[in-house]
Amino acid sequence: MQDVTTTGFMRVIGRRGAPDWFVTEYFRVHESSTPEKHIVDSVVNHGTSRPVFAQLIGEDTPHMLRTIRELGKLPIAGIDLNMGCPAPKVYRKNVGGGLLRDPAKIDELIGAMRQEIPGLFTVKMRIGFDGQERLDEILAIVAKHQVDLLTVHGRTVKGLYWSEVDYVAIAKAVAAVPCPVIANGDVTSAAKAQRLASETKAYGMMMGRHAIRNPWIFRQWREVQQGQTPFVPTLADVRTYIQELADECCDTAKATDKQAGRLKKFLNFVGVAVDTEGKFLHDMRRTDNLPDLLKCCDAHLLGARASEAYPDEPHRGLIARPTRETQQGCAL
Repeated sequence: MQDVTTTGFMRVIGRRGAPDWFVTEYFRVHESSTPEKHIVDSVVNHGTSRPVFAQLIGEDTPHMLRTIRELGKLPIAGIDLNMGCPAPKVYRKNVGGGLLRDPAKIDELIGAMRQEIPGLFTVKMRIGFDGQERLDEILAIVAKHQVDLLTVHGRTVKGLYWSEVDYVAIAKAVAAVPCPVIANGDVTSAAKAQRLASETKAYGMMMGRHAIRNPWIFRQWREVQQGQTPFVPTLADVRTYIQELADECCDTAKATDKQAGRLKKFLNFVGVAVDTEGKFLHDMRRTDNLPDLLKCCDAHLLGARASEAYPDEPHRGLIARPTRETQQGCAL
């Protein structure tokens, strides 16, 4: 996740039960690009012992291959191609989800990358740009070039993050390609991950936004798979998590209002499960510096509520990113 899966965030997640592997923020690839230093740092210094895949976004084949060679000097587990980013500023450049409009370009790019990558090569995609009419063709390209693993987000690019997830389309992908398929999109809890794995026959699940909200989700799903009772965090546990986010992910060299803004990016997701009325979201969004923001967290998460269980699902009707999602469409 861009601006999320940093070195610090990986460390914080790792303390609560890391995923089987991480995928970095995407390296932007173009004529004059060099691998971003802070993303390189997340490969080298995450300290979780988990494998890390380097994610690339771009469409200039020679420079994609150049970047693959540069990243091959790092301790990466493999290369991941982003064909799913739905941000308009991204897809308008015919990269990320924009590639899904051009199967011929996908064929050229994946073919060249497969030849260049000596190890594991993974792809993440959505089920289409504004519809699924090219899905079969693109899945055939993935199969043709022997991609090692495919992650499928069950929305179109135009569906962004709030249209209904089409898990049937993910199951279709599972049946269409010889490699393992990871399902992605609104995997909100360990229980839902278990159900979707059964329904789609996917090899596994990718959790993004819901791992921000619930950093214990990977641990919980492992426990469910092993027939154990999953860990139930308390609001006090959530407060500790927030403190670690502040310590690991906020740049102390910046002004305290900038630090608060950074932390709020995470708290917007955490807050949708704190209380049904959204009072925590309301109050924390109105703080303007880090000390006051942390005091707000204390008021809502400690004291009489400290031992209260933190729900494994978000509360209905609450919106994580009010400037980007509507209540009618948000399906966090």
